Amino acid sequence: MATDALDPVELVRELVRRPTVSGDPRPQRDVMGVVTDVLTAHAPHLQRRDGEDADRPWTLLSTPTDPGRPRLVFACHVDTVPAADAGHWQRDPFGADHEGGRVWGRGGSDMKAGLVAAVAALAGADPEIPVALLLTSDEEIGSKGAQVAARALAGTRTGAVVVPEATGNEVVLGHRGALWLAVRAAGRAAHGSTPHLGHNAVLDLVAVLARAGAELPLAHDDFLGTETWNPGVISGGTVPNVVPDAAEVVVDMRTVGDAAALQAWWRAQPEVAEVDVRVDLPPLLTPADDPWVRGLPAVVRPEPATYFTDGSVLGPVAGGAPIVVWGPGTPAVMHARDEYVEVAELEQAARVFGEVVSRWR
Repeated sequence: MATDALDPVELVRELVRRPTVSGDPRPQRDVMGVVTDVLTAHAPHLQRRDGEDADRPWTLLSTPTDPGRPRLVFACHVDTVPAADAGHWQRDPFGADHEGGRVWGRGGSDMKAGLVAAVAALAGADPEIPVALLLTSDEEIGSKGAQVAARALAGTRTGAVVVPEATGNEVVLGHRGALWLAVRAAGRAAHGSTPHLGHNAVLDLVAVLARAGAELPLAHDDFLGTETWNPGVISGGTVPNVVPDAAEVVVDMRTVGDAAALQAWWRAQPEVAEVDVRVDLPPLLTPADDPWVRGLPAVVRPEPATYFTDGSVLGPVAGGAPIVVWGPGTPAVMHARDEYVEVAELEQAARVFGEVVSRWR
């Protein structure tokens, strides 16, 4: 696409047309390149730094200001979940149709519109303002890219972070963390006609899951709410007439603390042979009375986001700086069929992000 005029709607359409499904680094890297080319065409003073991990690409674009000055950072992931049921969509998931005041397609709300709004803000920013755009990969599968990209913020001062996920342009102050565990049971194989000669690992796993609902030590936070658990994937056995000697469940728990008690509970169950941690992200919570938050030109939502973001990873390296989730898009269509973003929300986000950047000193 042409880069002589930054049109947020056309840039969102360009990005939606490019599938960037988590786990495939090449298209994610390519989109980072597209964004970089567009942005630096308007702001050639921006300095670029790229990650060296081929499987987890990231890019940091920042103004060439004194590194001792606190930076305002926009943190945006470029990956999306798959459009696995594309045949059931009303429109091509990667067609990026502009119709009815919306841009339709996978990634429109989650979170290519937020990314474009941040690009628009940096494109018009004073080069003397310390501001940066961090592009990350593989957020949808546990903020894997952000865990590598976080090193880009090390050694510099971060003043505040905006994660422009879909919030309908309301400021969200936090969300629960995520703990994904692969819990395994081990049995003994036998012929299906003589199950008493074996030990059924699937039944062991079923017994553990039946207890978990009543016994898991789920904690509560007044703002973030109560921890949850969901056995999202379960597998075991090979054929019906063999007693399964192995079974596994991957459990998704949304946490409000360090989750040590949850891990300990699963490991302590007598039927459990092994527990692997797939994802362990801390919760995010920024105080509502933070002076910078109070000055933002947007409504502050009184409840947390239901999903996790890269803010979980960036929090520990941000040195206590406020982190907010705030961007265009409709949470209800994230990961859903017929995803879209409202053009009015996109344009509003670009405008207010530019306002926030211009105030930053």
